[in-house]
Amino acid sequence: MENQKSHWENVFATKSPNEVSWTQKYPKTSMEYIENLKLSKTANIIDVGGGDSNLVDVLLEKGYENIWVLDISEFALERVKKRLGNKADKVHWVVSDITEFDPDVTFDFWHDRAVFHFLTNQESINKYVDTIGNAINQNGHFLLGTFSENGPLKCSGLEIKQYSENEMKNTFSENFVAIQCFTENHTTPFNTTQNFQFCEFRKNNSQQ
Repeated sequence: MENQKSHWENVFATKSPNEVSWTQKYPKTSMEYIENLKLSKTANIIDVGGGDSNLVDVLLEKGYENIWVLDISEFALERVKKRLGNKADKVHWVVSDITEFDPDVTFDFWHDRAVFHFLTNQESINKYVDTIGNAINQNGHFLLGTFSENGPLKCSGLEIKQYSENEMKNTFSENFVAIQCFTENHTTPFNTTQNFQFCEFRKNNSQQ
């Protein structure tokens, strides 16, 4: 996984937010979903592959108290900490490849916009599925966004795996129930369009 880490450290060290495709000034879809869940302000929330996204800023502004941000790039997280200033002390920062993540807490909400589709071999996909199955509380939720079958085949120079609604549902069916799935166009900072497949999942209480 070292080559993956080197790749992402280089991306975040050499490109500003307006030079990478995933940047959103305001994470509208994610925040609408989180607010609709009516989570407690003390809920455990993790943003997987948070990089230097603005989601953590908005969560802090809304008063959420237990936020984790995970990314493989230490440089990305340091950039967010600098942006947040003293507020960064309120966040749990985790530098890790998602396939090696072994959390010591469980989460009420797991957010992943555009990490999962970088896992292109079955072993890595299985590790992710196992990790999230164990890491989310009963009645917990997660929101997953990947490139759809109409989306790009590559991102940041790396091959990705596209997902249809059915494939996404089937991948997580052992531990989760899909509440809602939808596609959405994301306009990049350089005015191209990427089609995303999103699914909202809830932990399946019948699975122990």
